Amino acid sequence: MRTEKDQPQHPMRWVPSLYLASGMPFYAVALIAGLMYKSMGVPNDQIAHWTGLVGLAWVFKSLWSPFLEAAGSKKMLVVLFQLIGGAALGLVAVSLQLSMYFAISIALLGVVAIASATHDIACDGLYMASLNNKQQATYAGWQGAFFNAAKFLTLGPMVYLAGYLEKTLAPAQAWTIIFAIMGVLLFGLGLYNSWSLPGTKNTTSKASMHSIFVTLQDVIIEFFKKPGIWLAITFIILFRAAEGQIQTIGPLFLREARNLGGLGLTTDQVGIAYGTAGTIAFLGGSVLGGYFASWLGLKRALPWLILAMNTPNLAFFFLSSSLPESMTVITAALAFEMFGYGFGFVGLILFIMQVVAPGKYQTAHYALGTGVMQLGFVLFKTISGDIQVSLGYKNFFIWVLLSAIPVLILTRFVSHGDAPPGASKSGETEGLVKTADA
Repeated sequence: MRTEKDQPQHPMRWVPSLYLASGMPFYAVALIAGLMYKSMGVPNDQIAHWTGLVGLAWVFKSLWSPFLEAAGSKKMLVVLFQLIGGAALGLVAVSLQLSMYFAISIALLGVVAIASATHDIACDGLYMASLNNKQQATYAGWQGAFFNAAKFLTLGPMVYLAGYLEKTLAPAQAWTIIFAIMGVLLFGLGLYNSWSLPGTKNTTSKASMHSIFVTLQDVIIEFFKKPGIWLAITFIILFRAAEGQIQTIGPLFLREARNLGGLGLTTDQVGIAYGTAGTIAFLGGSVLGGYFASWLGLKRALPWLILAMNTPNLAFFFLSSSLPESMTVITAALAFEMFGYGFGFVGLILFIMQVVAPGKYQTAHYALGTGVMQLGFVLFKTISGDIQVSLGYKNFFIWVLLSAIPVLILTRFVSHGDAPPGASKSGETEGLVKTADA
């Protein structure tokens, strides 16, 4: 007879906490670290270089994902990497008090990134293995909502609190408190999830490392044998050319002093603008972009999605040209840019799902496609600081607008959804609803 203890946990007890824990370290590395270093006087080019390199963990995570199947428990992996991530965020907080804080904190953020990227693999696997198809669809909205709730939490309350603390404390002390809070929150989520997550076992845990390696090798070979794959890879990388630069330099421009061409906003003002109107606009744009692509179909929608994602970058050119002081004007411009970003980004996700992923290893090839997607972001993020320093803010934002032209031209030449020969039309599509923001 099954006891109360044996009953599986209701998904609403663990899906929200699972994906909140997935998003928090991602946004801490991708967004919050740059604002922290700006407050501490690190030059833009150094911020872009090193936070970009740390992001490589999400590029290559698919290469070690098959080896996680050798572990006996998906739950154990998820909890372990949540605890590691929380502890590493706490150590970032401690490192800010050291004389060599920049090098040490970057190394620790690298640990956070690797733990987070590995956690993403395990948590998506747990979600798919623990829920049937109907349940996966039912809770997909909650999955995406709480991943993006982490963006609101970090860019909103955490950045606002950092700005409030900076008014009475040195930046290092203020951000020590912020990263300590994020570390405690993530570690606490790990402890909660050790109770709430279903104890799903890995069905392939008895597979040998050799057989896993052989499968991984076949996955990679089949991926690069797809017709038109190199053109598709080029398209994916260039899709993120403007975005990778604007999402890196944009927040730094907001914080830059007015006599240096920036808007001179305080940290808490950035938190209000991005964490409220910006996040809401991004989520609204993402939803509407999905409906728009569904209505027109990928082939007809893709050029419009690219324009929607890049044309609103005019907002930053406007801000750098006019340097308005009104927070209403600044917030409205950022909301416009974030709405277009969310609306257009849907096109890249659908391109990977419908053009790159179909075939023998649909889920694995989707993971490789999203790795290429992250590579595009990292490449342009890494060089954005050098370009901005060379051009200045106003000319940099013109360059960003021009960066969108090559991918728009490529839409005429890439495939728009016809599966490669022999590809399955059904395949596995579960667990692919979470937007990869950075």
